[in-house]
Amino acid sequence: MRGKMVLAGSLLFCGLLGTSTSTFAQSIPPSSEEAEKVEALVNKAADLINRKGKEAFQEFRVKGSEWFHGTTYLFVYDMNSKVLLNPAFPAREGTMVTGQKDANGKLFHDALIETAADKGSGWVDYMFPKPGQSTPSHKWTYVKSVKIDGEAGLVGSGFYPD
Repeated sequence: MRGKMVLAGSLLFCGLLGTSTSTFAQSIPPSSEEAEKVEALVNKAADLINRKGKEAFQEFRVKGSEWFHGTTYLFVYDMNSKVLLNPAFPAREGTMVTGQKDANGKLFHDALIETAADKGSGWVDYMFPKPGQSTPSHKWTYVKSVKIDGEAGLVGSGFYPD
């Protein structure tokens, strides 16, 4: 009898484990110099946005600057999912991105907004094309909540670990 109870408990645990893998998913990228640089860049940009508002966006658009080089760039959303800044994908500016899914079906824009709104800052991973490419790659993004000319928003940047 005891053996059957242990077996049943083990099977239940395994079943629960199998259905809740997101609970055990990694929520931050592996420690790396790239991750540290992205987090520092976003924190520095957040300070600038909190002080200068949208006026700071012009600095973020300069290609070859600390803000926008290689595959590194900043993006800014309001909390209603409107893209306010995205120098790597300027056609996205002014668009609403809520409900959009990555190649794996993840509502990644929603996750970015939720992370900034609920935690103030944090990491989100998803699939997204590198600038100049159309094929999605694994990306880790750090976001932080900001006040943009008195309105709630977020600033983020990410890196491609591959």
